[in-house]
Amino acid sequence: MRVSRPLWRRWVLLALATSVALGVAAVGPSAGASEQRQENCKTPRAEKPEAPGVFGSLVAGDCSAIVGAKIEMSLDGEVVDTIVSGADGTFSLALDEPGTYTATLQVDSLPKGVALTDKGDTVRTVPIQADRPRPLLYSFGESTRQAATKLDEIPGKLVDGVQLGLILAMCAIGLSLIYGTIQLTNFSHGEMVTFGAIVTWYLNQSVGLSLPVAGILGVIIGAASGAGLELGLWRPLRRRKISLFGLMTVSFGLSLLAINVFQYVFGARNKPYTGTVGGGGWELGSRVIPARTIITIIIAVVVLGAVAAFLRTARFGKAMRAVADNPPLASSSGIDVDRVVLMVWVMGAGLAALGGVLYSTSFQVNFMEGQQLLLLMFAGITLGGLGTSFGAAAGCFVLGLAIQMSTLYIPTSLRNVGALAVLIVVLMFAPQGIFGRRERVG
Repeated sequence: MRVSRPLWRRWVLLALATSVALGVAAVGPSAGASEQRQENCKTPRAEKPEAPGVFGSLVAGDCSAIVGAKIEMSLDGEVVDTIVSGADGTFSLALDEPGTYTATLQVDSLPKGVALTDKGDTVRTVPIQADRPRPLLYSFGESTRQAATKLDEIPGKLVDGVQLGLILAMCAIGLSLIYGTIQLTNFSHGEMVTFGAIVTWYLNQSVGLSLPVAGILGVIIGAASGAGLELGLWRPLRRRKISLFGLMTVSFGLSLLAINVFQYVFGARNKPYTGTVGGGGWELGSRVIPARTIITIIIAVVVLGAVAAFLRTARFGKAMRAVADNPPLASSSGIDVDRVVLMVWVMGAGLAALGGVLYSTSFQVNFMEGQQLLLLMFAGITLGGLGTSFGAAAGCFVLGLAIQMSTLYIPTSLRNVGALAVLIVVLMFAPQGIFGRRERVG
């Protein structure tokens, strides 16, 4: 028997989780980045890639490393890769073939107050030889920025957290609905995210479609793949009375198969889209927020709002919720359960594909991106409550905030640790998740 937790308690728990996610900034080291300034103007040495390739270091006039600057490498008018400078300002990129490349420094990716000595020196012609890598050097004037404090970084991290949280929420809704309707923990859901991103990349790069058109077609193809999997794989397996453990094992094997196919067909390198929507950006704290980030957030909010309205008001949406709550009772009430499950797979795969496209506009396309997001999706769903679409969205949103805000005081490579800490704290108070329902046994 299920016992509903009072609605006010759910909102209190959500507010608590969000406060923990945002509060990580307050417990970090004290503000004052002046201590991090380099005493000696020594340029860090970049690791040389295997030839052919480029490498270098980006250092401002005050000897501070330029982090997160982007340089697009193009060959014959097509962008082949995008360089992003690391935490010490260095970068290294191996290229597939020699040739005369064009290196374009993205000025809007430079930190606030940092500019080239020659502001017209953003585009370079770079001959790349097959036998040795080539250094790529830029000259920056004296930085006019003030030492960034932790408080300066908070607005930018907050925007990053909102973006990641909304993308995770979009991807996880389908995973949660699938679990709610057929109790399948689908380990291959991450590959639906990757599939949408890769299909969009091929439509954008090989076919030459604009990114918005390629993205829409990629989402449609991704949704169709969900229908194909349900009709060709999952429904026949369920009719053969395969156990849930067996279905879960099949999903794990399907995930491994898809990852290897993606790596073979797409390759192991990160690849950007061409003609990313939204140039320029806005200054916020110590960061310049790219326009594509704001566009991603707007699209995600609109889509999530539309999904929520559909599930709450549309007849078919109510049928989905009824099947998720009690499939036998829904079937006896005249609801076509098989049709509802099919639509859940279509919606879940389409949302996952859209999430993959939006994620890749900022982080590029990678054959493993869905698998990297899958653990966070599971954590967000557990945090919000298994089988509830709204709970999955809320949990993933809180998790996204926790991940990005935690990087204020821990290394980026450990950022998921902060998210899992939030998960543990909330589950101590609500073992069924924020919007989950307690069950009475016996």
